Amino acid sequence: MKLAVVGGGSTYTPELIDGFARLRDTLPIEELVLVDPAADRLELVGGLARRIFAKQGHPGRIVTTSDVDAGVADADAVLLQLRVGGQAARNQDETWPLECGCVGQETTGAGGLAKALRTVPVVLDIAERVRRTNPNAWIIDFTNPVGIVTRALLQAGHKAVGLCNVAIGFQRKFAKLLDVAPSEVHLDHVGLNHLTWETGVRLGGPQGDDILPKLLVEHGDAVAADLRMPRAIVDRLGVVPSYYLRYYYQHDAVVEELRTKPSRAAEVAEMEKQLLEMYGDPTLDEKPELLAKRGGAFYSEAAVDLAASLLGNGGSPYQVVNTVNNGTLPFLPDDAVVEVQAAVDGSGAKPLSVPKLDPLYAGLIANVTGYEDLALQAAVHGGRERVFKALLAHPLIGQYAYAEQLTDSLIAHNREHLAWA
Repeated sequence: MKLAVVGGGSTYTPELIDGFARLRDTLPIEELVLVDPAADRLELVGGLARRIFAKQGHPGRIVTTSDVDAGVADADAVLLQLRVGGQAARNQDETWPLECGCVGQETTGAGGLAKALRTVPVVLDIAERVRRTNPNAWIIDFTNPVGIVTRALLQAGHKAVGLCNVAIGFQRKFAKLLDVAPSEVHLDHVGLNHLTWETGVRLGGPQGDDILPKLLVEHGDAVAADLRMPRAIVDRLGVVPSYYLRYYYQHDAVVEELRTKPSRAAEVAEMEKQLLEMYGDPTLDEKPELLAKRGGAFYSEAAVDLAASLLGNGGSPYQVVNTVNNGTLPFLPDDAVVEVQAAVDGSGAKPLSVPKLDPLYAGLIANVTGYEDLALQAAVHGGRERVFKALLAHPLIGQYAYAEQLTDSLIAHNREHLAWA
């Protein structure tokens, strides 16, 4: 089995490598190719990756290359985890929207649109290269904004499934609170990428007893603290919103918070410098503790599980993924991409049925889906007017004057990445 990781020079890759090494029985990789244009980072990350495999007794071969075509050739699956523009572009995404009082975040609001505009054309080019070299390969997208990127891939006819670590993070945290094995926890997880709610927590599988009400009564303080939201919000909803819902439910408070501290991108950039220095140590043969602060908890476990299922090598029968709607949420277009529990096997991901949603959630999902449709049009076709319409449609913006100002700022800060600008 051959896997390719595009964006393999990321400082987060050793987390993925550690998961591949630990879970080699689930996903028996014979060759792993790390692909990245940053040759200096790639060499450091590749060296540590080989040492991790060696220490854990993994027999697989790790190859590094900056040649996308060579890297993805003959791969059974290609994992995308790239960041166009690096942390410098992310820092801009998190700062210039604050100038007009809108949240600055890399996947949500104006910053999220900027990331989509930079990312979608690059991902589609990579996917075409994969299709030319190996049309049967699965593409697993972990590149944000996952929902928009996955929708772009699917609409272009690629074999793609999107992956986010929010659901597996909840699964692991709930399992710890309930003192059960993570495999026992099944989530009624519904929404769009970074716009989801846990409407049920079941033990034993999709038909198990829903113990969410009990979980909130007994552990509501811990759940709310992890979300960085007041417990009153969780109690009144009766469900567990993802962390990203705080940008909607507490928008103005979050904007003030972001204005008073360094951006997350600045923090990560400093962390990356330290990590790369560590990776250069030839005696280091395991992921350093500092990596846990980098973000993306449990990503490796989710990636292994999904790849194993898609490649017919086992894996969990039910997983939370980003895939085509096809009537799962009847108030959305069939070609929308939703993030829900799905049955996953070699033929792809088939969403499980979802009970009728409360308008409180359905309305916001429909609104953001409309924005994502406009965002994808802007990313694929370009043009100032398309950018403006996407910003005007976003529920975190929605005002003409803000959309005008943010359009100009977005283009000014991303011109080098926009072929049409």
